[in-house]
Amino acid sequence: MTVTPGSSQRSDVGESHTTAHAATCSDRILSIQSHVAFGYVGGKAAVFPLQCMGYDVDVVNTVNFSNHTGYGYFGGTKTTAEELSTIFDSMDKTGVLTATRLLTGYIPNAASLDVVHRLARKLKARNPDLIYLLDTVLGDAGKLYVAADVIPAYRKILPLATVITPNWFEVETLTDMKLTDLASLRGALGKLHVEYRVPNIVISSIPLSRIAASIPEYLLPSRPTNGVARDGALSPPDEQQYLICIVSSVNHVHSEAASSISTVHARCVPLIPGYFSGVGDLFSALLLGHFHPLSTPPAHGPACMSPVASATAHALAKTHAILSLTHVAASTESLPATDDELDAHVPERISRRMKGRELKLVQGQDIFKSKDPVEPMIVWEGFWKE
Repeated sequence: MTVTPGSSQRSDVGESHTTAHAATCSDRILSIQSHVAFGYVGGKAAVFPLQCMGYDVDVVNTVNFSNHTGYGYFGGTKTTAEELSTIFDSMDKTGVLTATRLLTGYIPNAASLDVVHRLARKLKARNPDLIYLLDTVLGDAGKLYVAADVIPAYRKILPLATVITPNWFEVETLTDMKLTDLASLRGALGKLHVEYRVPNIVISSIPLSRIAASIPEYLLPSRPTNGVARDGALSPPDEQQYLICIVSSVNHVHSEAASSISTVHARCVPLIPGYFSGVGDLFSALLLGHFHPLSTPPAHGPACMSPVASATAHALAKTHAILSLTHVAASTESLPATDDELDAHVPERISRRMKGRELKLVQGQDIFKSKDPVEPMIVWEGFWKE
């Protein structure tokens, strides 16, 4: 998930003095997701950036592994549902279950997700203004990371979420709809908004090539990734080199300008070559950190960007900046290319490549603290018109 860094763009979206998160803010986040001893995925990719932004973060690990699974070998344990329940109950009895924001990521089985579901209901009952970002970690590129019984468990918890951040495969899995064109995208978003009552949906990454034919020209990349045509004119963008990020926020104001289910924002983002882990975890954390809901919901007209769209713009820019930093560092190490046959014979190749592409979060900590303006998301006009 990538986008041109905010420092090199003409910027329109910034955080004002009154809405930008300061280190003295009283918001406290409870992060429930995976943990690794080495590297930066799950909570290791989420907690440090949020702390750099000034948040206190309480951490509960759903797994405790040596490293992420991309290395080919890993060891460790999964936190059982009973253990999770004991931790939450103990926090409550001690008086430290006080989070005003909830972030959940990888939860390996339905029993554990049911425990998290009960916790979310409890926190929501105590504080109706709880901000809950639910990262529906199910899988990617057609492959599930979790047991199949987690899917219906996620569907039950969806109505409690303030924001969800699925990738395209997770949207397909949750809605039982293949995303192949504008009609299927409308159907999936409509189902999540209406049937599952999710107010804000951020589809973090859809391959542009899957729906490019349905996208208005003004949303498509304006510049190529591979030079210009011979006559000097810009050559068309290579759809394989881009993802599209889509934000859909339910309309709360009933007017002619807001007669559809939601207002949709989008942006195409260029891919950075290479295998990176923890990107979705980082993106979701940054989105939560930059999300500042308004006391009065916006009309969601073309000139008004929703709080989630604004937060997404910041999350995209900072995620890209970290990926760029990581990519440069990996390039200087001359890491071996992916080759399944050679990797199978020389496992050290995989380990070397994975180590070199661990996200450079510590080296990029100033990125998380920055309040510089970034490139805005763009309103998708007429998205719901047949």
